[in-house]
Amino acid sequence: MPISRNDASRFLAQASLGATASEIASVQQLGYAGWLEQQFALAPTESRVAWLRRKGFDAIDNQQSDRGFDASSWRKLLSSPDTLRQRVALALSEILVVGIDGLDGGKWPAFTGAAYQDLLEANAFGNYRTLLERVTTSPAMGEYLTYRGNSKTNPISGAQPDENYARELMQLFTIGLIKLNPDGSPALVNGATQPTYSQSDILGLARVWTGWTYDFADGNRDTPDYKVRPMRQDKSNHEYGAKTFLGITIPEGTDGVQSMRLALDTLFNHANVGPFIGRQLIQRLVTSNPSRGYVQRVASAFADNGSGTRGDLKAVIKTILLDDEARTLAASAGAGKLREPMLRFTHISRMLSVTSPSDDWRVNNTSNPATALAQSPLRSPSVFNFFRPGYTPPNTATGSAGLVSPEFQLADASSVLGYVTFIRNFLFSPSNTNDVRVDTSALVTLASSGAQLAAELNTLLAAGQLSAANAADIASAIDSMPANAANRVSTAITLVAAAPEYIVLR
Repeated sequence: MPISRNDASRFLAQASLGATASEIASVQQLGYAGWLEQQFALAPTESRVAWLRRKGFDAIDNQQSDRGFDASSWRKLLSSPDTLRQRVALALSEILVVGIDGLDGGKWPAFTGAAYQDLLEANAFGNYRTLLERVTTSPAMGEYLTYRGNSKTNPISGAQPDENYARELMQLFTIGLIKLNPDGSPALVNGATQPTYSQSDILGLARVWTGWTYDFADGNRDTPDYKVRPMRQDKSNHEYGAKTFLGITIPEGTDGVQSMRLALDTLFNHANVGPFIGRQLIQRLVTSNPSRGYVQRVASAFADNGSGTRGDLKAVIKTILLDDEARTLAASAGAGKLREPMLRFTHISRMLSVTSPSDDWRVNNTSNPATALAQSPLRSPSVFNFFRPGYTPPNTATGSAGLVSPEFQLADASSVLGYVTFIRNFLFSPSNTNDVRVDTSALVTLASSGAQLAAELNTLLAAGQLSAANAADIASAIDSMPANAANRVSTAITLVAAAPEYIVLR
């Protein structure tokens, strides 16, 4: 059955960072699976770290600054052709969370954060077990969850290893708080949920994350290289005693690298990981309230990619995006998700083929809710992300229906107005972002007709889901404006960007 433009646009809203007319045509030509395979095959573009070096941000006067970080992030999100990889890497950054403002290394935070984003991008289509090890040995995670420099038990002072990473690795990155069925529902015993781990498991696992420190291979701390390389083991600080957690014991005398791998193997092979991580990836890409069947199908792909491999993220991504529940536009109250403010901005920007003539990409930090997006890449306020996967707005029909809506944790009177103001300023005064430029040439030819312009934006941005009344109101507003094509286009985009049918992806 042929894929309509609206259906292709809806697919791209889930699988990419924004639909363009040409990308919609590509999906129609290749089909959903064919487009995914094309994206899987695309080579990565220049890394964030390489861009920072090329732009001179490794100069010594930037050592204690995050200058360049935001630009390196937005450059990828707004312009990289491997849009699926960027979308998945962004989703992973909201599960395996590091916030650049929480890095405690003191030096080269821009490079520390950029290297972490590059790591997520490089492993977005790989294996989750490999990703866990890369994340665990990254200086960014070592700093953010405070186990870089973590020392063994001190029998004299009684000091114990830092528990931070042990706790969050289980709670947020692998198995969650309660035991799950394969469909993501709680595994009940006599009607009660069962915890996945105890405080003693945290204590045992904390002993694993000792001895990890920077790799000063060249002895030079005046370059950011040690913030880009994986951490190494300092044998004198590793806890060599036995480590017991989750029903296994790592024998006494096991070194730090082997202890790490045994611990990660144990967590990776836990039955919870597939449904726990799979459900969150569904939430980030498709819908806030996936059915149990949907979660189970994704968890099954995580458990076995069809060739006997566990943790294959490419198989998980394909299952999420090709599932009937993703491809069918459902009218139920729980279907869809609130689009993250960052994704609304990337969608609009990519539709307009934004460029940076200077290659500086100075979009800057967009975290301010009053004037920007209330969200910015790798600037989560805590390890719990910008929003919790189980968040429900209080005193709402959503909560009464037993549904969740994570992104609504960012929505309030300030952020709603701040988002619209930011989009309007971006469209009407792109110089406010210093050098990012939009291309409205493909739309100005439609500007003489409000109905034609609204119809095209309805497809490109809202996947044809604008109500007839809202589309008519937008068309009428455009027709009432002076005949300035550029202003008409920018106004129409702003109005669609503020429409509930665009803000909520169904």
